[in-house]
Amino acid sequence: MRGLRYGAAALAVAASAALAAACGIAGASESSVAHKTKLVIGVNKDQPGLGTQQPDGSYQGFDIEIARQIARFMHAHDVEFKTITSATRETMLRNGSVDLVVGSYSITPERKTQVSFAGPYYVAHQSILVRAADGGRVKTVHDLAGRKVCQVPGSVSFPRVTKERGVPAVAVSASGYKDCLDALTTGRLDAVSTDDLILAGLYAQNQRGGGPALRLVNAPFSDEPYGVGIKQGDVDGCEAVNKAITQMYQQGIPAKLLQAQFGSSGLDFTSTVPQFEGCE
Repeated sequence: MRGLRYGAAALAVAASAALAAACGIAGASESSVAHKTKLVIGVNKDQPGLGTQQPDGSYQGFDIEIARQIARFMHAHDVEFKTITSATRETMLRNGSVDLVVGSYSITPERKTQVSFAGPYYVAHQSILVRAADGGRVKTVHDLAGRKVCQVPGSVSFPRVTKERGVPAVAVSASGYKDCLDALTTGRLDAVSTDDLILAGLYAQNQRGGGPALRLVNAPFSDEPYGVGIKQGDVDGCEAVNKAITQMYQQGIPAKLLQAQFGSSGLDFTSTVPQFEGCE
């Protein structure tokens, strides 16, 4: 009898522990962005065509519309946008200031040590933007040797040129890519090298503003998978975002958005859903 009592007690303890663990898991799941009816989404405010903040405080661009569509397919009824920068987005995800980041946020192994990623929702390619007068002299990334190239804090674009490609370009610091465009058109630097969608947006803005002639160098040298940043460990949220991205592509939404924002640039756009990284 004594052995039976001890056995029953052990089973009761085990059952209680299992129930507590299950409750803990349920609680963790309920905190996922997958269950939120309001999403706070971090976006850029100074990337023409991708994410810009208007004088009235609203946001416009490809990434903004992608963010809205993700929220819609996740059944979030309220969306608030917050400005992030390349230097602040990881911190804002980790401290809960934003639920997601949708802002030309390339998935890299280094960043995955700090945050998780859903997607990608698009794969861009790093290229080069120069003044038209320099177009004949800058045809590949190797032609940036010794030239002044824009460097934005927190962005991996400049290190891709100097460290990954071994090109000894000269860094010219800028607060963001709008600042890079200003420096390029006023002659303070020779080139901007970053994702082709960002460059296409800068090119279009310069055209609309009547700035000096620029040239997009058609020489991509990297893949830049644009992921949706999410708090590390939120697997349910990651899977919900991936489902939303798949539904967007099934309805042809990204292709329409890309054409609307960058159609005049001559870039070739991908219309099929990218290969997802997987949720960990």
